[in-house]
Amino acid sequence: MAAKQTEPVTVISLRKLSLGVPEPQQQKELKTFTVEDAVETIGFGRFHVALFLIMGSTGVVEAMEIMLIAVVSPVIRCEWQLENWQVAFVTTMVFFGYMVSSILFGLLADRYGRWKILLISFLWGAYFSLLTSFSPSYIWFVFLRTMVGCGVSGHAQGLIIKTEFLPTKYRGYMLPLSQVFWLAGSLLIIGLASVVIPTIGWRWLIRIASIPGIILIMAFKFIPESARFNVSTGNTQAALATLERIARMNRSVMPEGRLVEPILEKRGRFADLLDAKYLRTTLQIWVIWLGISFAYYGVILASAELLERDLVCGSKSESQVVVVTGGDSQESHSPCHCHLFAPSDYRTMIISTIGEIALNPLNILGINFLGRRLSLAITMGCTALFFLLLNICTSSAGLIGFLFMLRALVAANFNTIYIYTAEVYPTTMRALGMGTSGSLCRIGAMVAPFISQVLMSASFLGALCLFSSVCVVCAISAFTLPIETKGRALQQIK
Repeated sequence: MAAKQTEPVTVISLRKLSLGVPEPQQQKELKTFTVEDAVETIGFGRFHVALFLIMGSTGVVEAMEIMLIAVVSPVIRCEWQLENWQVAFVTTMVFFGYMVSSILFGLLADRYGRWKILLISFLWGAYFSLLTSFSPSYIWFVFLRTMVGCGVSGHAQGLIIKTEFLPTKYRGYMLPLSQVFWLAGSLLIIGLASVVIPTIGWRWLIRIASIPGIILIMAFKFIPESARFNVSTGNTQAALATLERIARMNRSVMPEGRLVEPILEKRGRFADLLDAKYLRTTLQIWVIWLGISFAYYGVILASAELLERDLVCGSKSESQVVVVTGGDSQESHSPCHCHLFAPSDYRTMIISTIGEIALNPLNILGINFLGRRLSLAITMGCTALFFLLLNICTSSAGLIGFLFMLRALVAANFNTIYIYTAEVYPTTMRALGMGTSGSLCRIGAMVAPFISQVLMSASFLGALCLFSSVCVVCAISAFTLPIETKGRALQQIK
């Protein structure tokens, strides 16, 4: 009888014990993780290499479309007998289109996704770029290139997708390396121009330059939508599927537990950029973007002008020019400066363009060890100095050297501000922050042609001093930025 009484007690005690201690599976389900945790746990691998190659190649297409104006300007100047301001107006309208649509694409990307906007911008850009090659007149050329500028403004979403998938410690290394793609695009369009323009004309150059963008559209299907964006809109399952796919490609593991993030109802609001927390940062970023763009495109267009019209030392500011009429060339003093690039001019452009990666190793070291703010302040200060040095009357080799260093410095400036802007804003407003910055950036790009292609003809020193002064203001603004993003995780909410 004693044994019969003891057995039920023992069973009850075991049941109570089993209920009091959770099983390992139950413990696992209690754990949670965020997208940031998953990105850091999965680490860097094969997916990020594919991401770098495909999203980085957006820089090739953007560089080709932007640099196209610099190499085509002498030809359309001759074909349509354009004045200096008319040539400058083409570039200005391209960046006007970029400025207007940049904010719109930023708002849409924060609401509907980075991937969709990137795809739409590439389709738009490729379509209008092809149409440009059939322009019957100068007015049509300006309008269609403005439409191309609208499309190119959406290419920045490729950088945002890269930023949101990269682990923290790799962003300072991988994002600056993207400059290689911009360099490749610049060199490709200059090389193509040197062969295509003298043989089959500028219209075929534009058609050939559209091909990389069309090919890249087909490669976008291999890159998913940003997991950070999906989870912030409540689409946790899509974000989880994306992260698991990345883990498989990288042969890594996911964090244990359940993916959780707060669903963010208010997103992509312009007012958030001017909120007290980000007001000073936003205003200083806008100043820096405007100044960097002004300097960058100023260097590119000034290089073309220096080669086309040889303004250094005042040797040809009022010299004879070639006017093309019906296929014949004749000497004239027409205000319509028509002087096509010689093979040596293309070589000089290629050498100076290669300078864009000359400082990449130092730029990467500065970004990762000195921080984003100090690194940008130093390179902006050096840019101001080299603009002034460009006024020195020197040989052709000396001119190439100065242009080489200027291209290296302005490219380093762009690298750093791109990284800083993508890191400083939270996911809810990251695309809008990049979009508005890109929009302000294009104001600088719109003004640059009139300084490089108009004012420089009247006062070479005055134009260089203006470029230098703007760079000094940007250096001060960079040094005094209130937030340093080096080693800082990407913020999900503000």
